[in-house]
Amino acid sequence: MMQFLAKAGFAVMLTAGTLAGTVAPAAAQLNIIIGEPDRGPPQDYRRPPPGYGRPSRGCNPRLAEDMARDYGFRRARVVDITPRRVIVQGWTRRGPDEMSFANVRGCPALRR
Repeated sequence: MMQFLAKAGFAVMLTAGTLAGTVAPAAAQLNIIIGEPDRGPPQDYRRPPPGYGRPSRGCNPRLAEDMARDYGFRRARVVDITPRRVIVQGWTRRGPDEMSFANVRGCPALRR
């Protein structure tokens, strides 16, 4: 009878130790929030925000200025952007000059 009680007590201690080991991590995940949580509206995961991860469709003005500098323009600046072209003005050895780039990706030069 004494062996039976010893084995039963040992089994009870093992069970209690196992339950205590699993209850503690579960209790650590409990969050109690009183009042309004400081969160915004739920995020819409169906589509990314506008402009995220998509390449630009037109000519980047900074790229057009850099390309004009490569052609020999100093103080190059974008003065006009239309749906078809980007116009850059600057100074060359001959004086003030203007250059046009197509308003597509890569900014190909139209005329100098």
